[in-house]
Amino acid sequence: MDRIRITGGRPLEGNIQISGAKNAALPLMIASLLTEDMLILENVPHLADVVQLQRILNNHGVDVMLSGKRAGESDHAGQTVKISAANIVDTIAPYELVSKMRASFWVIAPLLARMGEAKVSLPGGCAIGTRPVDLLLMALERLGAKVDIDAGYAVAKAPAGGLRGGDIVFPKVTVGGTHVAIMAASLANGTTVIENAAQEPEVKDVADCLIKMGARISGAGTPRIEIEGVSRLGPARHSVLPDRIETGTYAMAVAMTGGDVTLEGARPELLQSALDVLSQVGADVTVSNTGIRVARNGGGLGPVDVTTEPFPGFPTDLQAQLMALMTKAKGTSRITETIFENRFMHVQELARLGARISLDGQEATIEGVDRLRGAPVMATDLRASVSLVIAALAAEGETIVNRVYHLDRGFERLEEKLNACGAMVERISA
Repeated sequence: MDRIRITGGRPLEGNIQISGAKNAALPLMIASLLTEDMLILENVPHLADVVQLQRILNNHGVDVMLSGKRAGESDHAGQTVKISAANIVDTIAPYELVSKMRASFWVIAPLLARMGEAKVSLPGGCAIGTRPVDLLLMALERLGAKVDIDAGYAVAKAPAGGLRGGDIVFPKVTVGGTHVAIMAASLANGTTVIENAAQEPEVKDVADCLIKMGARISGAGTPRIEIEGVSRLGPARHSVLPDRIETGTYAMAVAMTGGDVTLEGARPELLQSALDVLSQVGADVTVSNTGIRVARNGGGLGPVDVTTEPFPGFPTDLQAQLMALMTKAKGTSRITETIFENRFMHVQELARLGARISLDGQEATIEGVDRLRGAPVMATDLRASVSLVIAALAAEGETIVNRVYHLDRGFERLEEKLNACGAMVERISA
C-alpha cells in the first residue's frame, strides 16, 4: 500500500493547473447512459474514481475510451473520455462494484429512465456517515417509479409508457438526489419541477451538458429546477468545469506554508465563500484572467469561525483542509459541520502532528499552535487525507501519510503539483 513522505517547512511558489472537477465528471459519465449516441467529455481528471466508474459502465455494456492530453497542452491537462452507451446489456449494478464508490448508485436514474428498469446495490455506509439514499428513491417514486428494496438492492421499475413528470420537493438539500432527479426527469413524459434543489456548480454543469444533449432544463443552479421531458437525447461534447475543491485545497496549502502560487484555470465564483475565509485569515487572494493567485508572505494567520453549508456557503469538502490551516492560527477558531455526521475523523491524526483540537458534537474548537512536528499519520477519507498533507507541509521534519489511496480518488498528481512549487513530497510504493 502506497504512502507519502513529506518534509515540511518549504513555502510554495509557482503555478498549479487546476484539474476538472471529480464531483462533476462522475455524474456526467453516468449521464451517458441516457443516450444511444456518443458523449464526449473533455477535461476529465485522472483519478481512481473515474477508473472505477469506467468499470461500472463497462458492466452495463458501455464503451468508454480514454485519451490523454493533446499536443501543446500542459502535463496536467485533463483527459478526453468518449462514451458510447448504444447497447445497454445489463441493468443490474452489482454490490462488488457499487460498494467501492457511492456516486455509482446514481446509475439507477438513467437506467430506469431509458430502459424502464434498474437493479442497483445499496451503497451502505461510509467513513463520514450513513449518507442514505432515501431521498434519491423518493425522487424516482415521484416520477411514477415503483421501488422495492430486496436483499440489499434497490429494484426500480417505470410504469407502462415510461416515467412521468411530477413535483419533487426535497426536505433537505441533496446533491445526489438532485442529480438523480434531473437525469430521470430528462426522459420522463411531461414536466417535472424540483424544489429545494442543490445549487452546487457541479449540478449546473451536468444540467448544461444534458441541455447540449437535447434536454429541456431551466433553473439549474437555483433552488427551483424545471424539466420538460423529451423522448430521446443525442450526442454532445462537454468540458468538465474546474475543481473548486482542489482549488480551495491548494489555496489553503499556500496560506499554510507561505509563498505565492497562481491556481491556473480556477474560477472564483465556484468557491467565493472559501476565498472570503482565506482573505479573512490573512492570505492575499487576487483574481486574474488566468486563474486565482494566493499569497502569504510574512504575515501570520488569524482565527475564524466557520459553519459548513450547501452551496454557496462554505463547502463541507473543504472543512478538513481549513481545520488543518487553523492549527497554526494565532488564536482560537471554531468550525461547525452541518452537512455530514462523523466528519471529524482527521482530528486525532492532526493531533499527532501537535494540533490542539477539541470536539463538542459537530463543533470543533482549534487552538492555534506555534509549531507542528512531523509524525506518521493515517488517512481516513478523501478530504481528511489531504488535510494531513496541508499540515505536514508546514510541520517540522518528516511526516509519513499512510493509506494514500484515499488521495488518489480525488486529487490528480498531487505530489507532482506540489513538488513543482517547491514542496518535498515523495510517494513510497510498498
